Formats: sequence, structure tokens, C-alpha cells
Amino acid sequence: MSDETERPSSSIGLEVFETAPVAVVVARGPEHRIAYTNALYRETFGDRPLGRPLRDAFPDLAQTGYWDIFDRVLATGRPEKVSTGPIELSYPGTTEKTTRYFNFSVSRAALGEGERGVLAVLVEVSEQVGAAQNIRVLAEERRRALLRYGSLVNAGSQMVWVTGPMGGMSEPSPGWQRVTGQTWEQLRGDGWIDAVHPDDRAAIITAWGRAMAEVPATFTHVYRLRLAGGGYRHFAIYATPVRDGDNVIEWVGTSADIEQQWQADRREELLARAAAATADTRKLEEMLDALSHVIVPDVADACRVYLLPQGLDRPPGSPLTAERVVTRTRQGLPDLPEHRAEHLDPGSPLVRAIDQGHPLHAVFPPGNPPPGLAAPGNAPWLPERANSVVLLPVVVDGTTAALLVSSTTGDRQPLGRPEIALLRDLIDQAHVPLRNALEFQRTRQVALALQRSLLTAPPDVPGLDIAVRYRPSVLGAEVGGDWYDSFVLRDGAVVLTIGDVAGHDLPAAVTMSQMRNMLRGFALDREEPTGEILRRLDMAVQTLYPEGIATCILARVERPASGLRLQYSVAGHPPPLLVDPDGTARFLTGADNPLIGLVPDPAPTSAHEPLPPGSTVLLYTDGLVERREEDLWTGLERLRHAAAAVAGQPLGVLCDELLAGLLPTGGPDDVAMLALRVTDGRVAG
Repeated sequence: MSDETERPSSSIGLEVFETAPVAVVVARGPEHRIAYTNALYRETFGDRPLGRPLRDAFPDLAQTGYWDIFDRVLATGRPEKVSTGPIELSYPGTTEKTTRYFNFSVSRAALGEGERGVLAVLVEVSEQVGAAQNIRVLAEERRRALLRYGSLVNAGSQMVWVTGPMGGMSEPSPGWQRVTGQTWEQLRGDGWIDAVHPDDRAAIITAWGRAMAEVPATFTHVYRLRLAGGGYRHFAIYATPVRDGDNVIEWVGTSADIEQQWQADRREELLARAAAATADTRKLEEMLDALSHVIVPDVADACRVYLLPQGLDRPPGSPLTAERVVTRTRQGLPDLPEHRAEHLDPGSPLVRAIDQGHPLHAVFPPGNPPPGLAAPGNAPWLPERANSVVLLPVVVDGTTAALLVSSTTGDRQPLGRPEIALLRDLIDQAHVPLRNALEFQRTRQVALALQRSLLTAPPDVPGLDIAVRYRPSVLGAEVGGDWYDSFVLRDGAVVLTIGDVAGHDLPAAVTMSQMRNMLRGFALDREEPTGEILRRLDMAVQTLYPEGIATCILARVERPASGLRLQYSVAGHPPPLLVDPDGTARFLTGADNPLIGLVPDPAPTSAHEPLPPGSTVLLYTDGLVERREEDLWTGLERLRHAAAAVAGQPLGVLCDELLAGLLPTGGPDDVAMLALRVTDGRVAG
């Protein structure tokens, strides 16, 4: 038997309704296919074919919204009732459509074998409706109520409102009035727009006007509403047109508070943008700059980021110099000052936030920060008309490595707890490079302290002027390998030495200190040629540091009967520069030897060079002359010409002039210099 003709099986148990004094219909599944009708139903509505969807069996009712009730009941299991509902169709025995009125209820029914359906019970009340005019008025009101609130089932909103067909509020909305504080007189018509955030008004007016013109099945929009207690929250509109045939008679809508969901969605979206912006960035300052583009303008109107190179071992409450590496403001606001180092007094709110290690947050009237946010003597750090600020210390491994300062201005919603949490999550993107920066600072402090403890002042020797200079690298970890030393032996000879250990880190600094001390011991142990001393140093390095490689110059200023002379040996190091009294400058290349640690059985040679009064000897490390884009001899020639040009200057001035002329902004490598000048030819012995 086909679906079009079969009757429900007795297992369903519906025969009890066959003689009932009410009309009964059972529909099966989501398409509401007719599974059963009782006698009164067939008498009232005609014998509609079984198995056919109700929408197809009653095409005249397609626009009434009744089938939506069947959909909801089947989906939710909650029964629904309609009183005095008009049903207009061609009834049995009539040739034209007529309207009759029914009370009916719809509930979900189990049809066996796990299948569900809907059971509807109808009672005709046409005779009770009354006079024709009353029937029309009551039918219209009932039908409108059914359509209106049937559209809002499960909306779950705290605000329901009704507008006319062109959008003006037409009925009081207790929910809206309670949330926004607007009275009905303030709300009615287009007055509701006054409760919308000023920045969102243009968008909602445009979108709502388009909906009035195009009449979509549903209208959705998100905007911020001013609350009765102050501040704004995000609300989502859901509205639907109520139709009478082809005409829109009104709009029914809800406004639901979605602030928490909006905050969560914004957080995920901004974190995703931050991750994308910093994905290919490794340098700390570039990463912080990329994050500032995410913070401004989505979270704040302005932000600054300070790095705190003095954060290590700094007593709380003491002044510090912070390096402002990021400054960004929203378009249309005055720019904050350019990047620079900024001295911060102990009373500065920035220092207080750094010392306390947790955010300092303030909200205040636009342009009127409290006195505690404007410490005397500090440069202005808040934008004009700021209304809130968050000073967020970035703590890495217990040390405050940076400070993020964010603010909002004017009528914008002030920064609050959600924004503080979001800023913390965003700046966490830079946690790894900040940790690396801190580690570099610690390493550099230790290495520089070790170096400076070894780079001692030269001895005071009559007849000789000795000057030393040391300039650390301008790069992060480039520290640790260069050294110089000078001292007087028991025979009166003055030792000059300079060297460079391979590597630019803390281990290189440690190796350098040990090699320097060994060389001191070898030079003091025996009176022997400089080449032999370097041989012993080379053997010791190869034994104790199998992977170690270094360059070195060892020189002795001696006083034989013929006058002062320089005995020297060079192991892979740039050659000494001798500047004669007449200003002629030349390199000493008479004792070139391989690097220390390179040759298994070293045999360094020595050479001698006279030192007349007024002559100058310059020892230096390769950072003074080497450049990546040129060969070494180009740099050596540049040094020779520069030294000849300042040969007549006092020795200390000569050293400073060479550094300033050859490395005006510093270099990528450490530079050590040791200079000696013969003043009168007499050396104490």
C-alpha cells in the first residue's frame, strides 16, 4: 500500500480519536506528512491524502505561519496553543474561500520505533466570536499576536520591541527602557538612536534604512547601547518583518546583550592578528612595533613601549633611564614624541608601575588625569584629552623587562579589566624575545664586568707615555674576546700585549682572562724572547683548550746600549703600527706567526725595532680596521693614514681621534687599543 492511501497502523493507537468530538490530525517527521485524521477532521477540512506534507495538503495556509508552529513543537517538544485562530480556505460544501475560527493545540507525539511526529487538536469557535465587526477585529489581533510572538519563540532576549513598517518605535518596550534608562517619550519614533553609541549610529541608521527598503526575511546587526548606569555594552539585534500578504505591517525585534561573547570574539581575532603580524619577526623592536599596530586603534588610542636595560639589579624607587622603542597613536590624534631614551624620576607613575610589578590603571574625565599621574619634572606622556590609562609592566622570569603604556581619549569607552587582560595576552607574544633580551643583558653585564676587571690601567714608567682604550661592540652578544695588558718586568723591560680570543660571548671572555693570566705568568717566569713566550702560551692553549684559537701580540720595550728598542712577536694578529717622530707611519711585519692554537708544533719568531724619542707604537684589535665589505689591507691603510694625520697630538688625544674617525658610531666588534710613546729615551731599569 502506498503512502498516499495507507491508514495508520493500530500499533500507533490512534483509533481512540476516531469518534472524538474534536478534530484530530497526526503528522509524521520534519515534513509533517499526514499520518492520521479522525472523522470530525475529515468532515471539517475534507479528506486530505495521507502521506502528503501538510504544506502541500493545505497550500492556502502557506503564508499564515501555522506550519512554523508545527516546526517548533517538533524541534523543542514544547506544546503551543492558539485561541480563535482564523483559517481561511475552501471548506467541504463551499465553492469559495471562507474564514472560520478555531482554538487548537499542537504537541509532539511518539509514533513508535523511535519516530516522532506532531498531534494537533482543533475546536471550532466560529459561533462564539460574535458580530461580524468583532470577528474581524479579534481575528486581526489574534493573528497579529500569533505571527509576532511566533517569530520570537526561543529568542531569549531581555528586550523585545515593535516598530512601524518604516522603522520608528511604535510601542513601549519595558526591556529597552530598563536597560537604557530612556522613557517612552524619549524612545518612541527614532528616539532610540540616542541610546546608540555615537560611533555606531551612522552604521545602524544605514543598515536599518536598507532593511526597510529591501525587507529581508531577518535583519541582524551589532551595536553598542548606553546603559542606564553609564557606559556602553554590545547588543545584537534580531528583527523580522510581520506581513499581511505582501504588505509589511510592522517589525518585531529583540536586542540581546552579547558583551561577553563580543569580548571573547575580539580577543581571538586580535590574538590571531598579533600572531600573524609577528610570525616572521625575530628582532624584539620589530615585534613590539607590529604588536602596536594591533593595539592601536582596536584596543587603545595610543600606546608606548619602554625597554628597561637598567632593570637588572636596580634598587626599587631609584631613577632609571628607559628606552622608548615604540610610539603609536590613532589616526587623527597628535603624534607622541619620537623614540628616545627617557630619564624617569622616582616619583614618575611609570617608575611606580615598574617597581610594583603589576598594572597601574586609572579612569578619569577627559583631559583631567589625577595628580598622581602627572609627576613634576617629567615630560608629558599622556595624550591630550586622555580618559583612561593602563601601565602594564612586562615581567619575565621575575624581572620587569618592559613597560606597555596604553590610553584612550575623548568619548571613547575607557580601558577596563577586559582590555588589561587583552593587552597582557597581546604583549605575551613578545615574551620569548624579551627573555632573550634579558639573558643578553645578564650575559653582557657579567662579560663586561669580567673584561673591565682585567683591562687594568697601564703602569707609570718614566720616559714612556702609555694609553689604553676599550670600546665594546654595539651589537647584543658581541662582547668577551679582546684584551690588552702592560706591566714592568724585574729587569726593567716594559711588556705590552694585546689579543683576541675567537668568539664573542661569556665563554670567550672567560678564556680570554685565563690566556691573559697565563701570558703574564710566562713573561714573568723567564727572561726570554717574545717568540719563545708565545710558543709556551700556544702549547698551553692547545693542551687546555683544544678548540681554542686566538691572536696575540707580545712586545717588550728594552734598553740595550744602543738605545730603546721594541722586541715583538705577532701570532695571527693585525701588525703593530709604528709612527716615527716625523709622522711617518708604517706597520711592523718582521715577526709574523700563525694564530695561537692553529699549528701543532709552533715555533714563533721575534723581531726588533728601534724606538727613537717621539716615536709611537700602536697595538689594536681587528675591530678597529676590519669591515665585511672590504679586504683587511684596505682597513689597515685607512688606519695608517689616520694615525699619520694625528701623529703630533698627545697620546690620549691620538687614541680618541682614531676611534672617533674610524668608528664614529661604534662597530660590530669589540675594539681594544694600547699605545706607547717614547718621550725622552730614558726608561728606568
